[in-house]
Amino acid sequence: MAEVLLFHHALGLTPGVRRFAAHLTMAGHTVHLPDLYEGRIFDDLAAGVAHAQQVGFGTLVERGRHAAEGLPETLVYAGFSLGVLPAQALAQTRPGTRGAVFVEACLSATEFGDGWPAGVPVQVHGMDADAVFVDEGDLAAARALVDEAARGELFLYPGKRHLFADDGLPSYDPAAAALLVDRVRGFLSAVG
Repeated sequence: MAEVLLFHHALGLTPGVRRFAAHLTMAGHTVHLPDLYEGRIFDDLAAGVAHAQQVGFGTLVERGRHAAEGLPETLVYAGFSLGVLPAQALAQTRPGTRGAVFVEACLSATEFGDGWPAGVPVQVHGMDADAVFVDEGDLAAARALVDEAARGELFLYPGKRHLFADDGLPSYDPAAAALLVDRVRGFLSAVG
């Protein structure tokens, strides 16, 4: 079974993120859920992003690195939206990475190095009409990343919702979220 370091989205470590992690632990995986916002949770995406900007994206990535300290090197790094920043930074720079799962965000593989690490499998998930994922360049980065990775998969779900897998938000899409959970469980079983 896999050990996962899962980073929350811009609203914080919501109950919906915790329940998503519980779906993975029920399948036998170990999931660590650091709180990059130190207890703050937001109801509005704009407010959550404003908080992240105030804290600083670099600081959030460093908090992610700190969360990985003391954990095994053989982790799968996962993140939702904003949480992809520390997840991708760790996946590309920390030795021993077993895999990466990025939901609703992806950066260029050159953001944290010269390219995607050889042999590290990656999954990227997002909705095909999500303005944040599609219009802000994440989808293009995801396509390039999965093409570069030896084992890369991109899954697009029909719809325009951002944060579709958090069951505590109005943007929740039960069918897409269930499929996401199944695909992530399969990925973790394969790399664990």
